[in-house]
Amino acid sequence: MLATRASTAKRLARSFATVVDTRASGVKVAAVDHGQPTTALTFLVKAGSRYEPSPGVAHTLKNFAFKSTAKRSTLGTVRESELYGGILSAGLSREYLTLTAEFLRGDEAFFSSLLTSVLATPKFLPYEYSEYVLPVVRDESTCASQTPNTVALEAAHALAFRSGLGAPLLASPHTPVSLESVKAFASSAFASGNVAVIGTGIDSARLAELVDKAFAEAPLPSGSSSSSTSSKYFGGATRIDSHTGPQTVFIGFGTTAPSAALAVLANHLAPSPALKWPSIPPSSTTLTPVYLPYSDAVLTGILVQGPDTNGVKDAAKTLVDRLKKPLTAEALKSAVARTKFDAAVSVENRESLILAIGKKIFSNADSSLESILAELDNVDAAAISKTVSELTKVTPTYVTVGDVNALPYADEIGL
Repeated sequence: MLATRASTAKRLARSFATVVDTRASGVKVAAVDHGQPTTALTFLVKAGSRYEPSPGVAHTLKNFAFKSTAKRSTLGTVRESELYGGILSAGLSREYLTLTAEFLRGDEAFFSSLLTSVLATPKFLPYEYSEYVLPVVRDESTCASQTPNTVALEAAHALAFRSGLGAPLLASPHTPVSLESVKAFASSAFASGNVAVIGTGIDSARLAELVDKAFAEAPLPSGSSSSSTSSKYFGGATRIDSHTGPQTVFIGFGTTAPSAALAVLANHLAPSPALKWPSIPPSSTTLTPVYLPYSDAVLTGILVQGPDTNGVKDAAKTLVDRLKKPLTAEALKSAVARTKFDAAVSVENRESLILAIGKKIFSNADSSLESILAELDNVDAAAISKTVSELTKVTPTYVTVGDVNALPYADEIGL
């Protein structure tokens, strides 16, 4: 199965190797088509939280997606999409805002026009802001604040990078976001230099033609690509008292020099089981690898979660001991194989594929699966040893969420 999936992924990687500059709009497009019966278009915008002028603006802008535009009301957008059987969705990361439409082949012209109008002619109506947008923003923020792993990773980003990538992904109830600030951010972010269009289930030439036509009807202002302060890693520790969810510890490290060895190391420290349903009951304490690559930095580490503080402490200590021990040849081979499999599977997922293509579009980096697998093949024991040495020389990023009176401090687990 690994060979089959890797072979499929290699074909996908080759098919999006070329980025096309549209002639009229100046917006870059890329597409991959492997014969599926559905098509998806994603408008990728450099409007993630690292680019926002004040906390929560990007999160609020994301929730204005598919509201009233010069061409359609919110109800009109939903009803027309339903008539085509399409699905609309919006997403937000620290680097990108994504607007996606999924639909049956043949309906590309309608949905490319719809997505274009969302970027080019949003109305930002006050009543939609107060009645529809803000309630969803509050609910998403409240839900995130009650999810320990999300709380831990948000705190970890703030410790690791402070500003830029350290900016909170979600709005805070303590920092109100005004409608005017959202409109101003959208005005600067929704420019041709910040937008790329990525398609699956569509030919790149056809996509370029549709994008040019849509932006000719509703042009974006010209503008240079958004910029942010270059990331710098700091690290640190924080303890967050929480009475919901499992006891949580995040042990992590950041770097501004990404390498394939970091991904392999994360897989080694918290290996996934080979059996989905093992006959032996799993431990109540879980280890989840975290590997978050960004355009100019990486945050990597392990989330340790369990129902009691003693179990989490023991697991965290074992994890740190494992980090400091050299890998055996067998352990290295297994970790590399799992990492390659994860990379191959990821490009079968639309969301991961879009991010991989987006990285290529905005940075002109070679982000094909073939290049990733080649880098992983070159990871040896010396590379892992060097990576561990470099990570352990800097301040770790250490976060505890739960019973802070009982959860361990960093020095108590050997950090």
